[in-house]
Amino acid sequence: MWKVLLVEDETFVRESVKEIIRWEDMGFTLTGEASNGEEALEMIRQEPPDLVLCDIVMPKMDGLALLKETRRAGIPSKFVMLTCIGDFESMRQAMEYGASNYILKLSMSVKDLRETLAKISAELSSSRPSGVHGNTGAPPDTASSSRPMPVNPLDKITHPEVKKIIQFIDRHYAEEISLASLSKYVMMGENYVSALFKKKTGETLIHYLHRIRIEKAIELLKSTELPVNQIGQNVGFMNDNYFIKIFKRMTGTTPSQYRQSQ
Repeated sequence: MWKVLLVEDETFVRESVKEIIRWEDMGFTLTGEASNGEEALEMIRQEPPDLVLCDIVMPKMDGLALLKETRRAGIPSKFVMLTCIGDFESMRQAMEYGASNYILKLSMSVKDLRETLAKISAELSSSRPSGVHGNTGAPPDTASSSRPMPVNPLDKITHPEVKKIIQFIDRHYAEEISLASLSKYVMMGENYVSALFKKKTGETLIHYLHRIRIEKAIELLKSTELPVNQIGQNVGFMNDNYFIKIFKRMTGTTPSQYRQSQ
């Protein structure tokens, strides 16, 4: 079983988190509780858990400070942050310091928690030597830990908001899309969305959008006789020169040259 430390100053929230799911069924066991960051840090130093489920806003030492101090101590425990809607800057900082995910406290559901724990379990399994799972030797029964790495790393994205962005772009690449519109779509701050997408996919949002549009343009260049400028517009580039510039940057050739080479 993976060991979990629950850090939350509100007793009601702590009890709710403890009771919302059957932890053992997910391969986890709650081994400790703390009501503030200082208390939690001592517990982490004495017996590092596999996962720290931690509120961001707490007395004495908040969740961000706890995460930073844990990392400074060289302790690799996974962190999942509990937060409130609108606390985008704190969430961004938490992701920068290596938090694996966050959960909105006001809308927390069994599904949210189960999906998050499945993701953490897979991360823990992949980072430990074969046969070593937590401190009891009992591996969680998760199919994801035995699946081979897919060819496209984006297929492994489990973060709900990042998946929503990817799905939105894949459906609406031909329309006008901006960071502002995507941030509004997932109800998050622009800076946070930008940093989160880069962290989870390895690509910037604009690079991913361009890549999808160029891939679609290549399909049209191969399968149709449409003029280059029309193809550019069909995949979301309203400026012909900009389309040609991005196409050449990503393929090494212009759209016309690419079509002639086929």
